[in-house]
Amino acid sequence: MAEELTFTIQNRERIQAVESTFGRTGKMLLKPGRILVGEGCLSKQCRRGPKPKAFFLFNDILVYGSIMVPGRWNSSQKVIPLEDVQQEDLEDGMAMPNQWLIRTPRKSFYVSAASPEEKKAWMGHIKQYKSLLVQVKGLPAHNHAENFAATWIPDTASAICMRCSRRFNVANRRHHCRRCGYVVCRACSKSRALIPNISSRPVRICRACANSVHEGNEQGKQRAKGKHWKKNSVEDAPTLPEYETSSDDESGEQGYQVPTKWFNSPEDEGYSPYCYIKPEHKSPPVCGL
Repeated sequence: MAEELTFTIQNRERIQAVESTFGRTGKMLLKPGRILVGEGCLSKQCRRGPKPKAFFLFNDILVYGSIMVPGRWNSSQKVIPLEDVQQEDLEDGMAMPNQWLIRTPRKSFYVSAASPEEKKAWMGHIKQYKSLLVQVKGLPAHNHAENFAATWIPDTASAICMRCSRRFNVANRRHHCRRCGYVVCRACSKSRALIPNISSRPVRICRACANSVHEGNEQGKQRAKGKHWKKNSVEDAPTLPEYETSSDDESGEQGYQVPTKWFNSPEDEGYSPYCYIKPEHKSPPVCGL
Protein backbone atom coordinates (compact mmCIF):
# COMPACT_ATOMS: atom_id res chain seq x y z
CA MET A 1 0.00 0.00 0.00
CA ALA A 2 2.82 2.42 0.87
CA GLU A 3 4.63 1.63 -2.38
CA GLU A 4 1.44 2.22 -4.38
CA LEU A 5 0.87 5.57 -2.68
CA THR A 6 4.48 6.58 -3.32
CA PHE A 7 4.18 5.56 -6.98
CA THR A 8 0.92 7.53 -7.37
CA ILE A 9 2.55 10.68 -6.02
CA GLN A 10 5.67 10.26 -8.14
CA ASN A 11 3.65 9.49 -11.27
CA ARG A 12 1.56 12.63 -10.78
CA GLU A 13 4.73 14.71 -10.37
CA ARG A 14 6.27 13.20 -13.49
CA ILE A 15 3.19 13.93 -15.60
CA GLN A 16 2.98 17.49 -14.29
CA ALA A 17 6.67 17.89 -15.13
CA VAL A 18 5.96 16.83 -18.72
CA GLU A 19 3.01 19.24 -18.90
CA SER A 20 5.20 22.11 -17.76
CA THR A 21 7.69 21.58 -20.60
CA PHE A 22 4.94 22.41 -23.11
CA GLY A 23 3.79 25.48 -21.18
CA ARG A 24 0.36 26.92 -21.97
CA THR A 25 0.39 25.63 -25.55
CA GLY A 26 0.16 21.97 -24.50
CA LYS A 27 -2.87 19.94 -23.51
CA MET A 28 -3.43 18.84 -19.93
CA LEU A 29 -2.03 15.32 -19.61
CA LEU A 30 -2.83 14.47 -15.99
CA LYS A 31 -5.97 12.33 -15.63
CA PRO A 32 -7.10 9.46 -13.37
CA GLY A 33 -5.54 6.15 -14.34
CA ARG A 34 -2.92 7.63 -16.67
CA ILE A 35 0.66 6.51 -16.07
CA LEU A 36 3.87 7.90 -17.58
CA VAL A 37 5.73 4.84 -18.81
CA GLY A 38 8.85 6.46 -20.25
CA GLU A 39 10.39 9.51 -21.87
CA GLY A 40 13.27 10.08 -24.23
CA CYS A 41 14.59 11.67 -27.40
CA LEU A 42 13.98 10.01 -30.77
CA SER A 43 14.79 11.22 -34.26
CA LYS A 44 11.70 11.76 -36.38
CA GLN A 45 11.83 11.92 -40.17
CA CYS A 46 10.42 15.31 -41.14
CA ARG A 47 10.07 16.69 -44.64
CA ARG A 48 13.54 18.31 -44.46
CA GLY A 49 15.29 15.39 -42.82
CA PRO A 50 15.59 13.73 -39.37
CA LYS A 51 14.88 16.02 -36.42
CA PRO A 52 15.23 15.27 -32.67
CA LYS A 53 11.87 15.13 -30.90
CA ALA A 54 10.93 14.66 -27.25
CA PHE A 55 8.75 11.54 -26.90
CA PHE A 56 6.63 10.58 -23.88
CA LEU A 57 4.92 7.20 -23.65
CA PHE A 58 1.90 6.86 -21.37
CA ASN A 59 -0.24 3.78 -20.80
CA ASP A 60 -2.94 5.18 -23.14
CA ILE A 61 -1.30 7.85 -25.36
CA LEU A 62 1.95 8.67 -27.14
CA VAL A 63 3.01 12.32 -26.93
CA TYR A 64 5.81 14.05 -28.80
CA GLY A 65 6.95 17.59 -29.52
CA SER A 66 9.70 19.80 -30.86
CA ILE A 67 12.65 20.47 -28.55
CA MET A 68 13.15 24.21 -27.98
CA VAL A 69 15.33 24.14 -24.84
CA PRO A 70 16.61 20.61 -24.07
CA GLY A 71 15.01 19.18 -20.94
CA ARG A 72 13.05 22.34 -20.24
CA TRP A 73 10.90 23.63 -23.07
CA ASN A 74 9.05 21.75 -25.82
CA SER A 75 6.53 22.96 -28.38
CA SER A 76 4.18 21.70 -31.11
CA GLN A 77 2.69 19.01 -28.88
CA LYS A 78 1.14 16.03 -30.67
CA VAL A 79 -1.03 13.50 -28.79
CA ILE A 80 -1.72 10.08 -30.35
CA PRO A 81 -4.20 7.59 -28.83
CA LEU A 82 -2.23 4.40 -28.28
CA GLU A 83 -4.97 2.20 -29.75
CA ASP A 84 -4.48 3.99 -33.10
CA VAL A 85 -0.77 3.12 -33.33
CA GLN A 86 0.63 0.40 -35.56
CA GLN A 87 4.39 -0.25 -35.68
CA GLU A 88 6.50 -1.70 -38.47
CA ASP A 89 10.10 -2.78 -37.93
CA LEU A 90 12.54 -1.56 -40.60
CA GLU A 91 16.15 -2.11 -41.58
CA ASP A 92 18.69 0.59 -40.81
CA GLY A 93 18.90 3.53 -43.20
CA MET A 94 21.94 5.71 -43.87
CA ALA A 95 20.36 8.77 -42.26
CA MET A 96 18.12 6.83 -39.86
CA PRO A 97 19.78 3.88 -38.09
CA ASN A 98 17.67 1.86 -35.63
CA GLN A 99 14.51 3.06 -37.34
CA TRP A 100 10.92 1.87 -37.44
CA LEU A 101 7.61 3.14 -38.79
CA ILE A 102 4.76 4.43 -36.66
CA ARG A 103 1.40 4.44 -38.47
CA THR A 104 -1.69 6.28 -37.28
CA PRO A 105 -4.91 7.32 -39.04
CA ARG A 106 -3.95 11.01 -38.97
CA LYS A 107 -0.18 10.84 -39.51
CA SER A 108 2.44 8.19 -40.24
CA PHE A 109 6.15 8.77 -39.75
CA TYR A 110 9.59 7.18 -39.34
CA VAL A 111 11.46 7.38 -36.04
CA SER A 112 14.87 6.13 -34.96
CA ALA A 113 16.57 5.49 -31.63
CA ALA A 114 20.17 5.96 -30.50
CA SER A 115 20.82 2.21 -30.27
CA PRO A 116 19.24 -1.13 -31.23
CA GLU A 117 18.51 -1.77 -27.55
CA GLU A 118 16.65 1.51 -27.18
CA LYS A 119 14.67 0.85 -30.35
CA LYS A 120 13.69 -2.60 -29.04
CA ALA A 121 12.64 -1.10 -25.71
CA TRP A 122 10.47 1.59 -27.31
CA MET A 123 8.77 -0.82 -29.70
CA GLY A 124 8.26 -3.35 -26.90
CA HIS A 125 6.74 -0.88 -24.48
CA ILE A 126 4.42 0.61 -27.12
CA LYS A 127 3.27 -2.86 -28.12
CA GLN A 128 2.79 -3.95 -24.51
CA TYR A 129 0.69 -0.98 -23.42
CA LYS A 130 -1.34 -0.88 -26.62
CA SER A 131 -2.24 -4.56 -26.09
CA LEU A 132 -3.32 -3.88 -22.51
CA LEU A 133 -5.36 -0.87 -23.62
CA VAL A 134 -7.27 -2.63 -26.41
CA GLN A 135 -8.03 -5.51 -24.05
CA VAL A 136 -9.49 -3.15 -21.45
CA LYS A 137 -11.53 -1.28 -24.08
CA GLY A 138 -12.55 -4.43 -25.94
CA LEU A 139 -11.19 -3.12 -29.25
CA PRO A 140 -9.96 -5.15 -32.25
CA ALA A 141 -6.34 -6.23 -31.86
CA HIS A 142 -5.38 -5.05 -35.37
CA ASN A 143 -6.03 -1.79 -37.19
CA HIS A 144 -7.29 -1.69 -40.76
CA ALA A 145 -4.39 -0.68 -43.06
CA GLU A 146 -6.60 1.45 -45.32
CA ASN A 147 -7.31 3.82 -42.42
CA PHE A 148 -3.66 4.83 -41.93
CA ALA A 149 -2.27 8.08 -43.28
CA ALA A 150 0.35 7.87 -46.01
CA THR A 151 3.98 8.37 -44.98
CA TRP A 152 5.44 11.53 -46.50
CA ILE A 153 8.49 11.15 -48.71
CA PRO A 154 11.19 13.61 -47.51
CA ASP A 155 11.93 16.69 -49.59
CA THR A 156 15.52 15.56 -50.07
CA ALA A 157 14.42 12.30 -51.71
CA SER A 158 13.55 13.99 -55.00
CA ALA A 159 14.78 17.06 -56.88
CA ILE A 160 11.88 16.80 -59.34
CA CYS A 161 8.11 16.53 -59.09
CA MET A 162 7.21 12.87 -58.72
CA ARG A 163 4.24 13.35 -61.08
CA CYS A 164 5.36 15.64 -63.93
CA SER A 165 9.17 15.51 -63.43
CA ARG A 166 9.54 19.30 -63.36
CA ARG A 167 12.60 20.38 -61.37
CA PHE A 168 12.01 22.15 -58.08
CA ASN A 169 13.44 25.63 -57.55
CA VAL A 170 12.64 28.84 -55.69
CA ALA A 171 9.62 29.49 -57.91
CA ASN A 172 8.49 25.86 -58.16
CA ARG A 173 8.26 24.72 -54.56
CA ARG A 174 7.72 21.29 -53.10
CA HIS A 175 4.36 20.14 -51.74
CA HIS A 176 3.07 16.83 -50.43
CA CYS A 177 0.04 14.87 -51.52
CA ARG A 178 -1.83 13.87 -48.35
CA ARG A 179 -3.22 10.73 -50.01
CA CYS A 180 -0.03 9.12 -51.39
CA GLY A 181 2.73 11.11 -49.66
CA TYR A 182 4.55 11.97 -52.92
CA VAL A 183 6.61 15.14 -53.33
CA VAL A 184 4.84 17.16 -56.02
CA CYS A 185 4.79 20.64 -57.51
CA ARG A 186 1.99 23.20 -57.15
CA ALA A 187 0.64 22.56 -60.65
CA CYS A 188 0.28 18.85 -59.88
CA SER A 189 -1.39 19.39 -56.50
CA LYS A 190 -4.15 21.90 -57.14
CA SER A 191 -6.93 19.50 -56.18
CA ARG A 192 -8.39 19.11 -52.72
CA ALA A 193 -10.20 16.13 -51.24
CA LEU A 194 -11.81 15.26 -47.94
CA ILE A 195 -9.85 12.53 -46.15
CA PRO A 196 -11.79 12.17 -42.88
CA ASN A 197 -9.10 10.37 -40.88
CA ILE A 198 -6.59 13.17 -41.64
CA SER A 199 -8.70 16.32 -41.47
CA SER A 200 -12.29 17.53 -41.30
CA ARG A 201 -11.48 19.93 -44.15
CA PRO A 202 -10.31 19.30 -47.71
CA VAL A 203 -6.56 18.67 -48.01
CA ARG A 204 -4.06 18.85 -50.86
CA ILE A 205 -3.84 15.84 -53.14
CA CYS A 206 -1.93 15.25 -56.37
CA ARG A 207 -3.43 14.95 -59.85
CA ALA A 208 -3.10 11.17 -59.99
CA CYS A 209 -4.88 10.72 -56.64
CA ALA A 210 -7.59 13.17 -57.74
CA ASN A 211 -8.24 11.06 -60.84
CA SER A 212 -8.32 7.92 -58.73
CA VAL A 213 -10.83 9.42 -56.32
CA HIS A 214 -12.98 10.68 -59.20
CA GLU A 215 -13.04 7.25 -60.81
CA GLY A 216 -13.91 5.54 -57.53
CA ASN A 217 -16.78 7.93 -56.90
CA GLU A 218 -18.17 8.06 -60.44
CA GLN A 219 -21.15 5.85 -59.64
CA GLY A 220 -21.86 7.77 -56.47
CA LYS A 221 -21.69 11.01 -58.41
CA GLN A 222 -24.41 9.87 -60.78
CA ARG A 223 -26.70 8.90 -57.90
CA ALA A 224 -26.06 11.86 -55.65
CA LYS A 225 -27.72 15.22 -56.01
CA GLY A 226 -25.66 18.24 -56.87
CA LYS A 227 -25.28 19.74 -53.41
CA HIS A 228 -24.43 16.45 -51.74
CA TRP A 229 -21.87 15.59 -54.41
CA LYS A 230 -20.20 18.97 -54.22
CA LYS A 231 -19.68 18.58 -50.48
CA ASN A 232 -17.98 15.19 -50.79
CA SER A 233 -16.16 15.43 -54.09
CA VAL A 234 -12.65 16.41 -55.07
CA GLU A 235 -12.63 20.05 -56.06
CA ASP A 236 -10.08 21.26 -58.57
CA ALA A 237 -9.76 24.71 -57.04
CA PRO A 238 -6.26 26.22 -56.97
CA THR A 239 -7.46 29.20 -54.94
CA LEU A 240 -8.46 27.05 -51.97
CA PRO A 241 -6.16 27.44 -48.96
CA GLU A 242 -4.08 24.53 -47.80
CA TYR A 243 -5.68 23.58 -44.50
CA GLU A 244 -3.15 20.99 -43.39
CA THR A 245 0.27 22.25 -42.33
CA SER A 246 3.13 21.10 -44.53
CA SER A 247 5.11 19.52 -41.71
CA ASP A 248 5.82 19.53 -38.02
CA ASP A 249 7.46 22.61 -36.60
CA GLU A 250 11.17 22.15 -37.23
CA SER A 251 12.46 25.39 -35.74
CA GLY A 252 14.73 25.65 -32.75
CA GLU A 253 15.89 22.04 -32.81
CA GLN A 254 19.53 21.07 -32.46
CA GLY A 255 21.33 17.77 -32.24
CA TYR A 256 20.31 16.45 -28.83
CA GLN A 257 20.17 12.96 -27.39
CA VAL A 258 19.54 11.71 -23.87
CA PRO A 259 18.97 8.15 -22.67
CA THR A 260 15.36 7.05 -22.46
CA LYS A 261 13.95 6.79 -18.94
CA TRP A 262 11.44 4.02 -18.20
CA PHE A 263 9.19 4.13 -15.15
CA ASN A 264 7.83 1.02 -13.46
CA SER A 265 4.56 0.68 -11.58
CA PRO A 266 4.27 -1.43 -8.41
CA GLU A 267 2.72 -4.21 -10.50
CA ASP A 268 5.74 -4.44 -12.83
CA GLU A 269 8.49 -6.96 -12.28
CA GLY A 270 11.60 -5.34 -10.89
CA TYR A 271 9.74 -2.28 -9.65
CA SER A 272 11.81 0.37 -7.91
CA PRO A 273 10.45 3.68 -6.58
CA TYR A 274 12.85 5.76 -8.72
CA CYS A 275 11.47 9.15 -9.66
CA TYR A 276 13.07 11.02 -12.56
CA ILE A 277 12.33 14.72 -12.30
CA LYS A 278 14.53 17.58 -13.35
CA PRO A 279 14.40 20.69 -11.11
CA GLU A 280 13.74 22.91 -14.14
CA HIS A 281 10.55 20.95 -14.85
CA LYS A 282 8.95 22.33 -11.70
CA SER A 283 7.78 25.51 -13.41
CA PRO A 284 6.96 26.53 -17.02
CA PRO A 285 9.77 28.16 -19.05
CA VAL A 286 10.11 31.90 -19.03
CA CYS A 287 8.80 33.40 -22.29
CA GLY A 288 11.63 34.42 -24.60
CA LEU A 289 14.14 31.77 -23.55
